[in-house]
Amino acid sequence: MIPVGPRVDRRDSWLRILEIVLLCIATLAAGWYAFAQVTARRDQVALARELKDRTSVRDDARAVPERGALIGRVEVPRLAVSALAREGADEQTFSRAVGHVPDTALPGEAGNAAFAGHRDTFFRRLKHVRAGDEIVVTTPNGRYQYVVRETRVVKPSDVWVLDPTAEPTLTLVTCYPFDALVPGGPLRYVVVAEADGRGRPTL
Repeated sequence: MIPVGPRVDRRDSWLRILEIVLLCIATLAAGWYAFAQVTARRDQVALARELKDRTSVRDDARAVPERGALIGRVEVPRLAVSALAREGADEQTFSRAVGHVPDTALPGEAGNAAFAGHRDTFFRRLKHVRAGDEIVVTTPNGRYQYVVRETRVVKPSDVWVLDPTAEPTLTLVTCYPFDALVPGGPLRYVVVAEADGRGRPTL
């Protein structure tokens, strides 16, 4: 018979403590995730209501949007992607909406309208996007249709994907790879679409 000494008892105690600590961490993480999902859903509902109200009273003014302002809804019908977008490219914006990248064109304008979102929330299904898919952006000023031209995987430093373009263009950006185990990712997944396939948005 093998005697059970103090060393084995201490090891069992540490294992029990570690088990409790890990359980607490998992519980907190699950609670935080649930809170974040509820908050994001509530914000999306509020933005949808605001978009509906503002669309019914159309304003053709093209003022530069303030940070956090409603931009519109981004949809990829084939993938059932639908998310409201705010002005901003920061974590506070991304936690509740898709973000319109400041200093890029607005939908319906000539140039490159860029939007970014988390790969594990609003843009999770972009991994299935393919050339020819339709993307619709609905704003208080109109409904604009785009067709996906290509996808790219680039480095975070490759900000040239946000450069202005001669024709109306839509660029969607999210982190890559989609199955990364840590928040974010070392690369960026970029979807490039052109307006209506002919360079003109459809109102």
